[in-house]
Amino acid sequence: MKTFDYDAIRLLPKKSVLKSRREADTSVTLGKNTFKLPVMPANMATVIDENLAEWLASNGYFYVMHRFQPETRFDFVQNIQSKGLIASISLGITDGEYALIDQFKEAQITPDYITIDVAHGHSDYVIKMVTYIKENLPDAFLLVGNLGTPEAIVEIEAAGADATKVGIGPGKACITKDKTGFGTNGWQLAAIAQCAQVANKPIIADGGIRHNGDIAKSIRFGATMVMVGSMFAGHDETPGDLIEQDGKTYKAYFGSASAYQKGHSHNVEGRKLLVPYKGPIQNTLTEMEEDIQSAISYAGGRDLNSLKTVDYVVLTDY
Repeated sequence: MKTFDYDAIRLLPKKSVLKSRREADTSVTLGKNTFKLPVMPANMATVIDENLAEWLASNGYFYVMHRFQPETRFDFVQNIQSKGLIASISLGITDGEYALIDQFKEAQITPDYITIDVAHGHSDYVIKMVTYIKENLPDAFLLVGNLGTPEAIVEIEAAGADATKVGIGPGKACITKDKTGFGTNGWQLAAIAQCAQVANKPIIADGGIRHNGDIAKSIRFGATMVMVGSMFAGHDETPGDLIEQDGKTYKAYFGSASAYQKGHSHNVEGRKLLVPYKGPIQNTLTEMEEDIQSAISYAGGRDLNSLKTVDYVVLTDY
């Protein structure tokens, strides 16, 4: 199996057809809605909260609210939909999650997007949850993750997923490979490429994104959107307190499978880090948009579709 990751890939330019890079269209459609960027913040407690979710929805960006305050999700969906905004939440696969689905059905409320969010999504219990959601909330767009193999994509799509999320432990706060020996760390981009070969539904590339150019690379190899964690952490709007250390300012960032998030030390596959303070999140989103526009220009097109067909080289010293 030939593998590669983001740092080993260089995309090759085509003749530009744009007078200005600002003409490039970075929008993407997922389900019934179109969003400004093919980027979403990771559904992690140090990346997004209800306030940021509402801000992103109000400004045309996709988001997935995390599942670590489970008792708030019903009211969150009610509140955000009452404002005419898109409701996008995460679920696990515990018994209590079935009760939440029942609660939504009984109230005749359907979240616009539901993400089944577990570390190992190729699971009988995930498939059971997919089936239950599709039976009871059929109009919800269902994202399912995380996955790492073509076999998983085929089976989870067949179960009813509307999109899949690919990435087992490639995130900066993940230590899955060290704790278990498993994962897509070090070959995440190749995993996306392999999964995309069999996928009939959109793929979300989750983890391993370190630079804005990695967004373009993800799309080239089959992703519709990417999920980013550490690159979105550390802003004014992201959760957490500012931390001063050695004359520099940081915010805490920890994995969903970290002991800090879990509240215990069992089956830990994540760690807590400090990320530099970055100021307003709009600055980062604007930079992402401009860099993706530049990538589209290099790809010789006018929109994200142009990135899907460019040639590339694999550097041999990676």
